[in-house]
Amino acid sequence: MAYQKLQGYKALSVTPSDTAEIISPAGPINNGCVLYIGVTGDLKVTTAGGDDVTFKNVPVGFFPVQVLKVWSTGTGASEIIALW
Repeated sequence: MAYQKLQGYKALSVTPSDTAEIISPAGPINNGCVLYIGVTGDLKVTTAGGDDVTFKNVPVGFFPVQVLKVWSTGTGASEIIALW
């Protein structure tokens, strides 16, 4: 049986930053991650496609968008966890 990499095999607490991307545990290639939001609020991200966008009033739960960065400016949501 071949090994299959599944979503949710790695998790990391996210500190929003206007300069730093979320570091991928897979190495130098960063295809982004999905997020879990612990406290509702606005969420500004850079998507894996390179778009900067602010999602208004994101609810608690999984955020199924491939994300490279969570911005400090424009983000009110908190207790954010990155999942790969």
